[in-house]
Amino acid sequence: MAEPLSAESLERLLRVPKVDYRLDWVFLGSFSVLADDPKDGAKGLHDVYAPREAVEAYRRTGTFPDGTVLVKDVFLTKTEPLTTGTVSYADRLQGRFVLVKDSTNQNAARSPLWGDGWGWAFFEGDETDKTVTTDYRKDCLGCHEPARSQDFLYTRGYPVLRR
Repeated sequence: MAEPLSAESLERLLRVPKVDYRLDWVFLGSFSVLADDPKDGAKGLHDVYAPREAVEAYRRTGTFPDGTVLVKDVFLTKTEPLTTGTVSYADRLQGRFVLVKDSTNQNAARSPLWGDGWGWAFFEGDETDKTVTTDYRKDCLGCHEPARSQDFLYTRGYPVLRR
């Protein structure tokens, strides 16, 4: 059996991948978040990516294998009228969420960034190594709790995962 990872090693797993995930991974889908006044369009776009082999495994089994990394880009938007109508599009990267699958919760006892089957982290702006997340329970579950029955993922927004 492998030696348990230290808290520092676990945090190194929760980093924005060095690969060009936007080019090399599978785009799962996107969510648009409306501005406070809906006539202003979207205030944000969330684009989600996963490695191809993880997507293939999910389509076979309905779950992501341990070690799967998901990246969600969070973009601030611009909204303007175009010939097709009023559109909102990605403008500036606000940050990235990184999730790492840990179905056995083997890492949960060693770091507050791990639990409920995942490692959880948010990186502001262009940061790729230092997360601002301090405890997934207070920093992440507020948004993800409603999707607990789908392994904390809003998979309905990811058409490529449909089997």
